[in-house]
Amino acid sequence: MEMNHNDSMAVLLEIAIAAREALFDDKHQTAFRLFNGFSEGCPSLAIDLYARTAVIHNYADPPAQGQAAVQTAQQVILAELPWVDALVVKVRNGATSQQKRGQLTYGEGPDRRIQEFGVWYAVDLNLNRDSSFYLDTRDLRKWAIAKLSGKTVLNTFAYTGSLGVAAQAGGAARVVHLDRNKNFINLAKTSYTLNGFPIHKQDFQTADFFPFISQLKRNGELFDCVFLDPPYFSSTAKGKVDLESDSARLINKVRPLIRNGGWLVAINNALFVSGKDYMQTLTALCTDGYLQIETLIPVPEDFTGYPHTRLGGPPVDPAPFNHPTKIAVLKVKRKDKSQEAA
Repeated sequence: MEMNHNDSMAVLLEIAIAAREALFDDKHQTAFRLFNGFSEGCPSLAIDLYARTAVIHNYADPPAQGQAAVQTAQQVILAELPWVDALVVKVRNGATSQQKRGQLTYGEGPDRRIQEFGVWYAVDLNLNRDSSFYLDTRDLRKWAIAKLSGKTVLNTFAYTGSLGVAAQAGGAARVVHLDRNKNFINLAKTSYTLNGFPIHKQDFQTADFFPFISQLKRNGELFDCVFLDPPYFSSTAKGKVDLESDSARLINKVRPLIRNGGWLVAINNALFVSGKDYMQTLTALCTDGYLQIETLIPVPEDFTGYPHTRLGGPPVDPAPFNHPTKIAVLKVKRKDKSQEAA
């Protein structure tokens, strides 16, 4: 239930911050969700921490209804975390693009980089309505670091490249990033620079997903791992992405690009697609024996809320996943292995 009383809101935030005590690092360089109001008692509010910058999301509609919660959040953050040196407020239903991208309400400017599992990531917290770095896929980045040494990787719908950066940090032989937005791809390059990774121009592609994937197929290119993390919905002259009703088509689009024994990492973040429905889609794709569900990767508890902080849940049941961001690692078997590298 929405909490309107300032004192009650403050208590909720204090409980949430205390629950995440183990996530704070001494140098304040990491990033995580500080408060998830959707599950922790205030659906109009979410707070993310990026190094020493707190990003406060006002999800209220109209936005004025969430202003009191935002003000309380700013007060609690500065009192409980005095080392925070910047606050940014993003208004999902704001009247202007600047309100949606975020406005600085405290400090001289937001942080430009964060560190996770020893890897640096460039962030631009005012890049768009999102904050340029998805916190809910942290455990997938950990998987990439652990599993992709010596592998070739295609990071589709790369956004700012965090999954590919993690793969590169894990020792991947090659990572190709693909996104239509040049500004997003440039941030991926900055992350490479922060970590001292070499930048090969041909591995950072600004292009539409559909023709680019078709070209890779025509060229006979194969990868050991393909990340498929598309937006909920997108439509261009070249094709349409619809995770609510047609996620299987995208999976089938990229599976011919994966080597025998490789991985297809499929992510569905559609809020109203239940875990059961998504699993049915994946299971149907596996019936021919050429795909197999290897593992499901959970979303971290700071993003879902903790057992003692959760006061609500998503509108549809994500089980067997633990969050509407549903992450599945699929093992690939190829029919024709004639193109396989020795």
